[in-house]
Amino acid sequence: MQYRNYGRLGYRVSAFGMGCMRLPRIVDGNQSRVYREKAYEMIRYAADNGVTYFDTAYGYHNMTSEEVLGEALEGGRREKVKIATKQPFGAMKSQGDIRKNLEATLRKLRTGYIDVYLIHSINAGSWEEIKSRKIIEEYEKFRSEGLIRAIGFSYHGAFDCFKDVLGHYDWDMCQIQQNFMDTGREATEEGIRIAGKKGCALVIMEPLRGGNLALPPAPVQEIYDEYPQKRSAVEWAFRHLINYSEISTILSGVSTLEQLKENIEIFSREDAVPGRLSPAEEEILTRARAKYISLGSIPCTGCEYCLPCPQGVNIPQVFSKFNDGTMFGTFEPARRGYWYQTGFKADASRCVECGECESKCPQNIPIIQELKNAHEKLKGWIE
Repeated sequence: MQYRNYGRLGYRVSAFGMGCMRLPRIVDGNQSRVYREKAYEMIRYAADNGVTYFDTAYGYHNMTSEEVLGEALEGGRREKVKIATKQPFGAMKSQGDIRKNLEATLRKLRTGYIDVYLIHSINAGSWEEIKSRKIIEEYEKFRSEGLIRAIGFSYHGAFDCFKDVLGHYDWDMCQIQQNFMDTGREATEEGIRIAGKKGCALVIMEPLRGGNLALPPAPVQEIYDEYPQKRSAVEWAFRHLINYSEISTILSGVSTLEQLKENIEIFSREDAVPGRLSPAEEEILTRARAKYISLGSIPCTGCEYCLPCPQGVNIPQVFSKFNDGTMFGTFEPARRGYWYQTGFKADASRCVECGECESKCPQNIPIIQELKNAHEKLKGWIE
């Protein structure tokens, strides 16, 4: 396993970190639960085969992921690894809740401290309130008491807000979505650079775009096949991120032991280090990105001229998830993301066909009908 510096904190972590959001599940009707025996086996295999970084969160797997991770690491493994977990701002109803939720997390993880504790999924809509309620100061109290050892945040959103959040505080770490499809969106490639310059540990999530990049459609696979050295689509996606020296660890949420073993093998190779991506490899990835984009079916540019919707529908997000399902050839990861959007009451089922959005759309997209089509394809996820 290759290891990297964890920002300025003085220790190294495995370049591959095991994400615990997509553990194996048992689905029974409209309910699901973690397949605990398989999850234990995977977590223990990872810890015994060089993985020293595990990422979970308060809400993953219907609030059971932390518990499963804690149970799996008991018996001597906990002391050999770093655990990062997150508390969502939405669960911090009062200042007292912040401590109560942390204490519950510590019990679930069966540990006396958390190596890295994150404010989960900061975005432009929550950032001002996070500052005004002094959430970071609450985390500093926990650190002074030894309950947590580092303070971080995870982020989904545009670069400008990310830059503001990163510059506001001397964070120990930050966690962002990046992959070779997202170099110009989310926190962007520039976000990687500025986090590195600041000395902040940088953790990458969604390196495979929710698993979408693991099974490329035939037109993309043909591009990969042109390269003399044969690699899986998973390795191509990882190699793009491995090349950045600023990145501390790259998370991947694995659902099977086979996936885990493949990831460990990729990150254990001699050339799985920064600076080893050749111009020819970069060209392959650039062409693959362009081909994926060409496979999208709704010509939405994400300009947001259609917003705000009077009913709260986040139209660009709906179309983005639909296009992901179309271009990647599978709707399962997109359905999970849409399930979250439904929870925020921003899904297409809320459309009342008022037509206000269509009058504003510079692409002249028939938004009402496309929302119906997208909803039919995206609904049905069971968490």
